Amino acid sequence: MDSMIPNGQKNTLAEYMILSSADNRPPIVAKDLWEKVQLLMQGTFLTKQERECKLYDVFDKFTHIKGESLHQYYLRFTQLINDMNIYKMKMEQFQVNTKFLNSLPPEWSKFVTDVKLVKDLHTTKFDQLDAYLEKYEFHANEVRIMHESNQDPLALVANHQMTPPHLNTYQSSYNNP
Repeated sequence: MDSMIPNGQKNTLAEYMILSSADNRPPIVAKDLWEKVQLLMQGTFLTKQERECKLYDVFDKFTHIKGESLHQYYLRFTQLINDMNIYKMKMEQFQVNTKFLNSLPPEWSKFVTDVKLVKDLHTTKFDQLDAYLEKYEFHANEVRIMHESNQDPLALVANHQMTPPHLNTYQSSYNNP
């Protein structure tokens, strides 16, 4: 095989493949080689499309995991957005921010509402939203603990008189004319 390639002569990849395969198989012509390269490229394109579909699916299903801190949540979300950016997937800033905020658990609802009122979700980055929310993590955890200790809504009503004071006055005057 070495005798077929003259010493010191530079050969193209296609020429080398044709010459090196001459011993034990039919020569690969440039057209066949090009078709194989195109097939490989098509496979890469399909793999990219499949990966994009999976990333969009993960984005759609992304949510807070119970017991996860805001920082852990932020890191998972950042990793997802970075993966999407690697594939140059287009996402509107508003869409990313809305997903980040709406996927937080219920104890964050008051703070999420505050953020939506204070920040412009079209221009603000989600890392800025995270920095804003970090100030309220202690309070959100208090709300979560309160909800966990009062799981049964009827127990909450039984433990705390929920009737507004003005209704108590009306009821007592109605009962005692």
